[in-house]
Amino acid sequence: MLIRDALDSDLPAITAIYAHWVTHGRASFELDPPDLAEMTRRRAAILQGGYPYLVAEHAGEVVGYAYASLYRARPAYLFTVENSVYVRPGGSRQGAGRALLEELIARCAARGFRLMIAVIGDSGNAPSIGLHGACGFQPAGLLPGTGWKHGQWVDTVLMTRELGEGRATPPN
Repeated sequence: MLIRDALDSDLPAITAIYAHWVTHGRASFELDPPDLAEMTRRRAAILQGGYPYLVAEHAGEVVGYAYASLYRARPAYLFTVENSVYVRPGGSRQGAGRALLEELIARCAARGFRLMIAVIGDSGNAPSIGLHGACGFQPAGLLPGTGWKHGQWVDTVLMTRELGEGRATPPN
């Protein structure tokens, strides 16, 4: 499994992975999958913000992707990031998600971020909750019925993980 920076040429695979989960899952609260142009724009904005955007490649194919992004726009949140991790359909429990999240954590810590937040769609999303727990995230809360998708109310699960020195010292 190779974890590397996402390239422009990876965007069709990334778009397809995300489209599947938007259409068939409840992890994302989007109702319509964004097209390639929109996914390209989103990646550019993340990179312009100085955040990592990664892919997992296996046997020459993109099998998953992950990125960190701004948690909130107000200046006091400067050292907090939100993560997103998606693995292609049928690809869970093969190590891509964990490899992506571990590399994302390492890169964000190296860049001086102090807290990573997982905003997980669907309290029944055991694979994502388990992945984050295995990577050191702690439960931080449940927001019940925050979204309506696929004919049902969907909860949001919040999990957090301190990065680097966390809250032990002031940021530089």
